[in-house]
Amino acid sequence: MKHIFFCFAFVCSLLLPAACSRAETTETPQAVLTVMTHDSFAVSEEVVKIFEEQYDVTLVFLKSGDTGAALNRAILTRNNPEADVFYGVDNTFLSRAVQEGIFEPYKPSTLADIPEEFTAGLAGMVTPVDFADVCINYDKAWFAERGLAVPKSLADLAKTAYKGEPGNGLLVVENPATSSPGLAFLLTTIAEYGEAGYLDYWRSLKQNGVVVVNDWETAYYTNFSASSGRGLQPMVVSYATSPAAEVVFAAEPLSDAPTASITGENTCFRQVEYAGILKGTTQLELAQRFIDFMLSPVFQEDLPLQMFVYPVNPAADLPEIFTKYAARAEEPARLDPVLISKNREEWIAAWSRVMLP
Repeated sequence: MKHIFFCFAFVCSLLLPAACSRAETTETPQAVLTVMTHDSFAVSEEVVKIFEEQYDVTLVFLKSGDTGAALNRAILTRNNPEADVFYGVDNTFLSRAVQEGIFEPYKPSTLADIPEEFTAGLAGMVTPVDFADVCINYDKAWFAERGLAVPKSLADLAKTAYKGEPGNGLLVVENPATSSPGLAFLLTTIAEYGEAGYLDYWRSLKQNGVVVVNDWETAYYTNFSASSGRGLQPMVVSYATSPAAEVVFAAEPLSDAPTASITGENTCFRQVEYAGILKGTTQLELAQRFIDFMLSPVFQEDLPLQMFVYPVNPAADLPEIFTKYAARAEEPARLDPVLISKNREEWIAAWSRVMLP
């Protein structure tokens, strides 16, 4: 028995160093950082690789529906979070996200470089990343061919000059209950006319034949005359950056954008998107570094032609095609995010009673 034990020990003495050597040369599994986003999120592979290589991490993007659906998912899974970072909550949903307590406080050092209009009142819970103005876009050729002046204000839209057939007017809007830009436009009318007057304004739009559809894709690609060439509405609720997208994605090169935006005072609503670290993350330090990275020029300069939004970092350079064709409202409509959070569902319900069959 002793002889057998000695042989076994001898063999093990030969094998153990090799086993240890293999263990020492085995690479440590790469860390994974999961970022929950809305479905419209996009970032170039080159930018992703920069972060992954710098921190030896794999980035996973978990697309989770529109902004509201993604936020609901983050809230419902907060006790067992599916991601480390959440990107895409905007100022129409921000108060709800903060009230639900899903974020781990973090304040990047570079936040001091970001304009106060984007950082005020955040208390270190989330970090602003980008913004865009929801405005009315119009078909330039349609108005030029008819010699009709483009409306300059919300009040103009209710004038008889812009009246169409019942249910088939000149403007198509999205249902605020099912569409983010639709909600933003509803908030624009509330900012302009107040809670006491916005429904009367919508009644006047209804009399002018305003068309309501469920989502932006239908409004823009089916109803809007400039995009499909077959739509009946020469005006659509979209983004002030949409004309730049028309040029970038045109099947044939364009010398000018076929659309433009109405950006007069209180005709647009500024949507700001934020990112935050989800409570319960097991990758806190990496999550903090990714928040930092989202404010860096390399990430910020990737945003305009990926998601057609403006970077919040003023040091980020904008591509020429973006500066030439995208617009930015000088005096957008504004509402307190707390007021929006408190009244959003009631406003939508009241709008639905007036506007929907």
